This record gives sequence, C-alpha cells and structure tokens, in this order.
Amino acid sequence: MTDYKEEQNGEIEALESIYSDELDVIETSPFHIFTVTVTSQSSDEAVPVGSCVIQFTYTPKYPEEAPAVEISEFEGIEQNHADDILDLIKEEAAENLGMVMVFTLVSAVQEKLSDLVEQIELEKKNEVERRLKEVEAAEQKKFEGVRVTVDSFLAWKAKFDAEMAEIKRRAGEKKVDCKKLTGKDLFMRDASLDNSDVKFLEEVGDTVQVDESLFQDMEDLDIDEDEFS
Repeated sequence: MTDYKEEQNGEIEALESIYSDELDVIETSPFHIFTVTVTSQSSDEAVPVGSCVIQFTYTPKYPEEAPAVEISEFEGIEQNHADDILDLIKEEAAENLGMVMVFTLVSAVQEKLSDLVEQIELEKKNEVERRLKEVEAAEQKKFEGVRVTVDSFLAWKAKFDAEMAEIKRRAGEKKVDCKKLTGKDLFMRDASLDNSDVKFLEEVGDTVQVDESLFQDMEDLDIDEDEFS
C-alpha cells in the first residue's frame, strides 16, 4: 500500500533544499499547502525579469493525482497569461501522475515565463520601431511636398496668369482715378451732367427775373460799342 503522506513529506524536504529562498510553507496539516515564487531566466541582462507565485496544495492521494494549483502576484507579464500557465501545469501534471512532480511543474512554468517575457519585450521593441518609422515617414513627407506633373503645372500657370492679369487691371483703374479729370472725362464718366442745365431751368421755371437796378448806371459807362461788334 502506497504511503502518500511519506512521499509528500519527502518531496517537501527536497523542495526546501532546492528552493530555500523561493518556497514558503503555509500549512502542514492535514496536507501541505505551500507557495513557490517562480522567476524567469535569460542570458540577456537587458531583458527584464518576469515572475509569479504558484500555490500548491497536496491532495490525499498525491502524487497519484495532481495537486491543487493557484497562481498569483504576476510581475513582468500580463495577467491574461495566467490561463496559459495553468493549462501548462495541467498538461505537465497529467503526464507525471504517479511521481512527485512539483519540481517538474515549477521548471516548466519557469521556462514558460522566460518565453513570455522575451515575447513581450520583442512586441514592445517592434512597436517602438513601428512608431519611429511612422514619425520618420511623416517628416520625410513634409520635405517631399506635392509632386508636379505637366498637367498640374499648366493648371497652376493658367491660374497664376489670370490672377496677375486681374491685379494689373485693378492697378490700372486706380492709376486712372488718381489723374485729374477734364471736363470731357467728367461727362464721359457721369452722363447725368449732360442734363444738369436742363434740370436747373426746370426747377426755376420758364421766367427768369432780372433786377434792372443793377443796370441803371450802365448808360454812364464809357463803353465803345465797337468792342462788342
């Protein structure tokens, strides 16, 4: 008959030796409950460290059946990766039934963490490069301007010539206005002047009154009639 308790105690002693700093025993009775802090590993010092805490709870028939597992305290990885890690633990546990397996499970999780951290860093790097390329492309576009074709140039030239002609026309009108107008110019520019005398006569009537006293002394003036002939 298998002594499950003895196997469990023996594994705990081995784990305490292997994970002296990472293992924390929470309870020993009726079954062991303990946590192991798992940290990713990488040969590249520039890659940040990812970690999580796995809580194991032995069952009455462990290792003939898998231990209960919970995951918490993620660092350096996304929270949604918890499901991936739990699925990995279940697969590894199913393959190792009948043998103490905590070390195997922790090793698998550590490798998974390392892959996840590298993947996250690669995605961040690619995103930074993508944004830099977008900025560079935008800056380059500023210097390129609008490409000129024969048709676009001819259209621009026609518009430019029309605008210049309009400017010259307006300048000519202003120049004429600045000149002193002659009587002829006034009549040419204002047709109402043609009828100004007629309007005056219509306003005063047909009879024009003359003050004869103004001419009483005309006989005393020595005027040579030949001057008016």
